[in-house]
Amino acid sequence: MINNDVLRSIRYALDLGDAKVVEIIKLAGRDVAQSDLMSFLKKEDEEGFIECNDEVMLSFLDGLIIHRRGKMESRPDQDKKPERLTNNTILKKLRVAFELKEEDMHKVLELAGFSVSKPELSALFRMKGHKNYRACGDQLLRNFLKGLTVRHRS
Repeated sequence: MINNDVLRSIRYALDLGDAKVVEIIKLAGRDVAQSDLMSFLKKEDEEGFIECNDEVMLSFLDGLIIHRRGKMESRPDQDKKPERLTNNTILKKLRVAFELKEEDMHKVLELAGFSVSKPELSALFRMKGHKNYRACGDQLLRNFLKGLTVRHRS
């Protein structure tokens, strides 16, 4: 899924203003100009659209975790960044930010009219290379974001 779509969806779900999104990104140690944020929030076919890169998206997701849960004390593996941002990583970070347990994840997906079995869901959170690992598809992530929107805007 395109990072810009994820950013727009989360921003809408939580009803965040531009200044708040910039502040959340800053919590993760990255500065983003409000003008750049405006370009990230535009649709692909709009003039001035800029693709949101993985580093900015990771900073937003990490900042969202800090914003919603507070800053954690440093752990040795905490500074390790994934080589490439995947839908699985986005889903994991959203799970942490919203403090969702497995049942909560199922409820969020059901709010969007999308259901997955317990083994399918747990496979999304496995390490890549594990025999039961499953890549998170765009449809599942899109429905999860839709369910979050229903949950937080209702």
